[in-house]
Amino acid sequence: MVEEIKLEMIEYFKDDIKQIDHALKVHGFASMIAGLEKVPAGKRMSTELAAILHDIGIEEAERKHNSREGRFQEIEGPPIAREILRRCGVSEEMSDRVCFIVGNHHTYHKIDDVDFRIVVESDFIVNLSEGNLRNPDIDEIKVSYFTTTIGKNILDRMYLKAR
Repeated sequence: MVEEIKLEMIEYFKDDIKQIDHALKVHGFASMIAGLEKVPAGKRMSTELAAILHDIGIEEAERKHNSREGRFQEIEGPPIAREILRRCGVSEEMSDRVCFIVGNHHTYHKIDDVDFRIVVESDFIVNLSEGNLRNPDIDEIKVSYFTTTIGKNILDRMYLKAR
């Protein structure tokens, strides 16, 4: 199922290689963190699917709102994600959870469980590597947004210990 969703995401973004690459990198970190944190199977599945689809609304946000801003991604992403999940035979319950994460992944006070947390941590790790954050304070990001042991460990190894 995860591989089918990846393929659907690639088909959706078509020639937007940067967006495809970003989604695959976020998924890679999310899968690794969830595995090493020993997240139960159902939560691991919602983590992985949400990681793949977290920015699926970005092009529609740009088309409708002339902006790639997070709040517009959160509006436009869930309907697109829901349709992809439906086509791939994902249950309504799983689809609801994934769409909740996709529809709130820039609204950090709504983080309510480990699947959502890992998607946010993974997105931060990748956004830092891609230079998508202006003047990032990595220590502040770690304190404010990271709670998993593995996520913190990756952040330390990649950014804090590299200074």
